[in-house]
Amino acid sequence: MQKILIIQTAFLGDVVLATALIEKLSDYHPEAELHFLLRKGNEGILKGHPKIKKLWILDKSRKFASMSEIVKGLRKEHFDLTINLQRFLSSGVIASLSGAKKVVGFKKNPMSMLFSEKFDHQIEPDGTVHEVERNQQLIADITDDKASRPKVYPSREDFEKVEVYKSEDFITIAPASVWFTKQWPKEKWIDFINDLPLQLKVYLIGAPGDLELCEGIIQQSKHKNIENLAGKLSPLASAALMRDAAMNYVNDSAPLHFASAMNAPVRAVFCSTVNGFGFGPLSDNGMVININEPLSCRPCGLHGHRACPEGHFKCALSITSDQLLEALPK
Repeated sequence: MQKILIIQTAFLGDVVLATALIEKLSDYHPEAELHFLLRKGNEGILKGHPKIKKLWILDKSRKFASMSEIVKGLRKEHFDLTINLQRFLSSGVIASLSGAKKVVGFKKNPMSMLFSEKFDHQIEPDGTVHEVERNQQLIADITDDKASRPKVYPSREDFEKVEVYKSEDFITIAPASVWFTKQWPKEKWIDFINDLPLQLKVYLIGAPGDLELCEGIIQQSKHKNIENLAGKLSPLASAALMRDAAMNYVNDSAPLHFASAMNAPVRAVFCSTVNGFGFGPLSDNGMVININEPLSCRPCGLHGHRACPEGHFKCALSITSDQLLEALPK
């Protein structure tokens, strides 16, 4: 294995989880040249990655033209192995046409009939298999069957940028999610923040699109030692900040996987989704927080919804501030 391509064109959190394969492959095949294909907008999390030779960027705003350009470039590389972690058509087309000697992926991909090997990808609400373990299947024959932990590599500049925020004990809160039913409601975050010790510094983190939500939380909270960093830090800088937090509070979203990749302490609030799907925290000090009693409607889907299908949103509203406060160091 001299040259290997990994394809993961899904969300940012999925890219972070895919880094577990980079760690495993580099351990078993240190001489191999690793390439990674991801969607435009997610490349920042792998910027300067010491184990990746080249990043390939799929621009979905010009999807078919970008796919064509990428395939032409990939075929010139003469890969020994292409690993496709994505289960949608476009990634399957690229993988199949990559020109690699061997192509592996999941059976759910519409192009899997053209793969050299294909594997099951089962997501069950009461499952016990993590996504990194499902992904590990694809390279078990050239490594082993034990998944590595995902890992990202903030640069020295990333750590220097956030050093100014570490002068006192602090926590981070990433209150947003792409999906409404995966996001603990704004008013619940406000209640939780109001219950925090006044001397504890609170940083709200997130993407530029989360700026308004975070600003609204600050304006309506009573806590005075709070700062909005949404949109001000790159994904890698955010990961560098999270590493040294007393605790990181997140939803079932990308910042959860940042914490796993930095082995940072984390409490992940799961509303409509469940840990059994296989996307929970991997940090040594990591735990899922969710409703204590069962709901017949939960989980209502793998990715969540724009609104609660039942109209009551009990899976989120029944989670209490006390559940989050218990995780704070004494």
